[in-house]
Amino acid sequence: MTEYEDSMKEIKKTMGLVMDQFKAIPKDAVAPEWDEMKKYSFSESKIPAKYRELIGLAVAASIKCPYCAYFHTQAAKMNGATDEEIAELALLTRFTAGWSSILHASSIDLDEFKKQFDQVAKHMKSGSK
Repeated sequence: MTEYEDSMKEIKKTMGLVMDQFKAIPKDAVAPEWDEMKKYSFSESKIPAKYRELIGLAVAASIKCPYCAYFHTQAAKMNGATDEEIAELALLTRFTAGWSSILHASSIDLDEFKKQFDQVAKHMKSGSK
């Protein structure tokens, strides 16, 4: 059996079917793509699964990908994310994207921004909140 066939067989065993996305890419790309998905979507890594999927959902929302948003929403819920956590994530995603727009449109100097934030972090870490 080839590496491609082995991967397709393992995908079907793990997922119950081979999703079209694996059929849409070159055969020689299936094994490495599956290895990454298996490691970072279906196994334990440095970041707990629920948080990985919430991160994926935040990225999906930012890039406006309905496929990724659906996948990561459902995967986050499968890994214990609540509707309240997903709602907060949506707000945080908008918050970050909004401030990014303001910073870029205003041409805020990045080096100065970093200096200012380092001052803020030092102040907040000292307990002077």
